[in-house]
Amino acid sequence: MTDRNEMFDKLKELIGPFNKKGVELSEATTFAGDLEWDSLTVMDFVAEVEDMFDIVITMNMQAEIENVGQLVDAVIKLTD
Repeated sequence: MTDRNEMFDKLKELIGPFNKKGVELSEATTFAGDLEWDSLTVMDFVAEVEDMFDIVITMNMQAEIENVGQLVDAVIKLTD
């Protein structure tokens, strides 16, 4: 079982190459608002997360994940 801080750090690393605006990341950072990701960027990023953790994030789950903290929770839940 991974703790929240460890998972946040792993996801922060994954977000890095997609963070074109150099936004300071926190659990409250939103993908659409703060990072200004379009749907293609979201799909590419989700594929990276799924590959790294060997999980599947459904479209329904993606629709509910708006910020980094929610992504941390979702990945922890899917990897437990």
